[in-house]
Amino acid sequence: MAVDFKFPDVGEGIHEGKIVKWLVKEGDEVKNDQALVEVETDKAVVELPSPTAGKILRLFHREGETINVGEVLVSIGAEGETVHATPVHEAVSKVMEAMKGPAQPQPAPEALRRALASPSTRALARELGVNIELVQGSGPGARISAEDVRTASSHRVVTREGAQVGIKEEKVVLVQEVGDQRIPLSGLRKIIADRMSYSKAHIPDAVGMDLVNVTRLVALREREKAKAEKDAVHLTFLPFIAKAVVIGLKKYPKFNAHFDNDTQEIVIKPRYNIAIAVDTPDGLMAPVIKDADRKSIIQMAKEITELADLSRTRKIKLDDLKGGTFTITNVGSVGSMFSVPIISPPQVAIMGVHRIRDTPVVVDGKIKIGKVMGISLAFDHRVADGAEATLFMNEVIRHLEDPELLMLEMV
Repeated sequence: MAVDFKFPDVGEGIHEGKIVKWLVKEGDEVKNDQALVEVETDKAVVELPSPTAGKILRLFHREGETINVGEVLVSIGAEGETVHATPVHEAVSKVMEAMKGPAQPQPAPEALRRALASPSTRALARELGVNIELVQGSGPGARISAEDVRTASSHRVVTREGAQVGIKEEKVVLVQEVGDQRIPLSGLRKIIADRMSYSKAHIPDAVGMDLVNVTRLVALREREKAKAEKDAVHLTFLPFIAKAVVIGLKKYPKFNAHFDNDTQEIVIKPRYNIAIAVDTPDGLMAPVIKDADRKSIIQMAKEITELADLSRTRKIKLDDLKGGTFTITNVGSVGSMFSVPIISPPQVAIMGVHRIRDTPVVVDGKIKIGKVMGISLAFDHRVADGAEATLFMNEVIRHLEDPELLMLEMV
């Protein structure tokens, strides 16, 4: 019996992908676990292996097409076996052909769309007077969360009689100019746009900023850099910063957390998985250093370099992009004194680190020239207040200004 291999649920909220390249063609004989296709998700380009051995009976999508989790990718079986599913492009053609025939009665709006939401979310919608059928869901498969309902409630349009008539949308009018260049969002850039829009619309973030005198850290890194190079390790400031962040997170665990919109709960994470934002030609990616609290600065330095290289070549494994509990973004590699980074949901905080500059500092009552770096912490104000955020930043600053403390923490 033919096997219809469907695009699997790979986790991390991924619900769609794009066919980058087929590695097989119809009629090919394949082995179990043989790579069939390259699919680009919002995280990485991944190869999907065959679930069985057999002959490729039919490919259901063309290269460049977007597919959803659960859609059939390919049928595999023996010569002459029946293919059950219908390729999407064939199905679309049949629909277009049918549309040329006599007009059919249009189904009622209720039949066109049924909101996907839990009973508790529906109850909240009734309580707030929101027509849930008009709410745009932000979850996988357009699933509506409690937060979506609350957002809809705050933006609803009400008549004089008090009845809700819909969700208010602002229409932006673009002025067309001769010579305008339009660049369509696609692939990773589109996913970044969607996630950042969701973050700013749903997370009430606040930002704290401070300066760090890293004069001693710069000297320590210079001393250790030569030793690391002998072991083929590129030692940057990031592993030192990551180590200081982990120490701060252990003392203030609210920032090593996820926020559950549906249950309105703070989920403290037991592992310290530090995501490092990497600038790639396609956009920012954030590979994750798993269990950073168990790794030395040198181990993290090696891992950061390897993950960054794999990200830029889009060869990184999906598992290396999953499970981040806190993100560090190094804006200082390209300049900038301060920035306001955007939180990557479901995480609750992100720290931006900036360029180290020669700056006058006061040491023991005297003005000296020191190495100073700006840091900024964006955090979810539902989870923590400004005082907690400042205490967390102070803990990070303390270890960066006195790097010998970091060395005591090395494993």
